[in-house]
Amino acid sequence: MPNIWKQFQDLLPTQATQIGTVITAHTDGTANVQLLGGGILRVTGSAAENTRVFVREGRITGEAPALDQVEIEI
Repeated sequence: MPNIWKQFQDLLPTQATQIGTVITAHTDGTANVQLLGGGILRVTGSAAENTRVFVREGRITGEAPALDQVEIEI
């Protein structure tokens, strides 16, 4: 009998998708992205500077909407 829990876990991504803003686009196909939390990553992929992007597993996976960030403390 197959392990249903293991099959479910295999569907989930191994790393979370992060959102950041491209601060520098390099000519070698990489970019520096500043994450919402303040960290900076150098990732593969290209996007225009000051563009908000999704980053997953060290790659730009697409353009993210430029929405306001709201923090609610409970």
